[in-house]
Amino acid sequence: MIKLLMTWSIREGKETEYLEFLNREFTRSLMAMNVHPTDAWYAVWGEGPQVLAGGVTEDLETMERALASDEWKEFQEKLKEFVVDLRYKVVEASGGFQI
Repeated sequence: MIKLLMTWSIREGKETEYLEFLNREFTRSLMAMNVHPTDAWYAVWGEGPQVLAGGVTEDLETMERALASDEWKEFQEKLKEFVVDLRYKVVEASGGFQI
């Protein structure tokens, strides 16, 4: 299994729109690219990004296809309307909390 790790912080003043995006589009968009959401973490306080989210694919080829797709570009653009400091990386899934 290959895991996509994404981090970001919510734009000030965009919290409501961000939550609507999560409820309406986030999971559906990832799954349309064959990336299956696995976890999401929200930091209440401290340094670093507010959110860490993950999703997996069966293999590296599927992940590479997803990240090269127009759908991924559109997903990022939409997410960036509500968040700052969006970062992501691809790792081998370990089954536990990963950063």
